Amino acid sequence: MNPRIVRTIEDAKALIGQEIGVTDWVLVDQQRIDRFAEATDDHQWIHVDTARARSEMPGGQTIAHGYLVLSLLPALMDKLVTMPTLQRAINYGLNKVRFKNPVPAGSRVRLRSVLLQAQKRAGALQVILENTIEIEGQAKPACVAEVIALYFLDGS
Repeated sequence: MNPRIVRTIEDAKALIGQEIGVTDWVLVDQQRIDRFAEATDDHQWIHVDTARARSEMPGGQTIAHGYLVLSLLPALMDKLVTMPTLQRAINYGLNKVRFKNPVPAGSRVRLRSVLLQAQKRAGALQVILENTIEIEGQAKPACVAEVIALYFLDGS
C-alpha cells in the first residue's frame, strides 16, 4: 500500500473517519522480545524463559510484552503516512489501551489505523487515531490503542 500524504491540517481533516491503512506484517521473534526485556528490565519468565514456556505456557511459547507490542506503533505509523512538511512529531498520550490477545514469539503483527480526530492545537496538527495491532492468522487483535499525537508542520 502507498502511504497517505499529509502536508497540511486540512489534508488530515479530510481523512477523519477513514482507515488510514494497513501495514505489512512485522515479525515479533524471541530476539526482539529479549532485546525489549533488556531495555526495560522486564524479565518475567513468560517473555524470556523459552524452556519453562514450553512446559507451562499455553501453546508452549513465550509471549511478547504488551508494551513491546504497543511500542511498535510509531514505526508502523511511519509506514502509513508521509508528511513532507513535518518538522517534528510528539507522542502526546493515549486515551485507551487494551491488550486483547497475547503475541506468541515468532508471530507476525501488523497495524490497522483509523483517524478519529484531526485539529489544530498549540500550533500543531493534533490527531487521535484508533490503532489496532493484528496477529497473523488470528481473529482477535493483540492490542487496540487510541493514540494522541502532535505533528508540527511547516506553515501550520
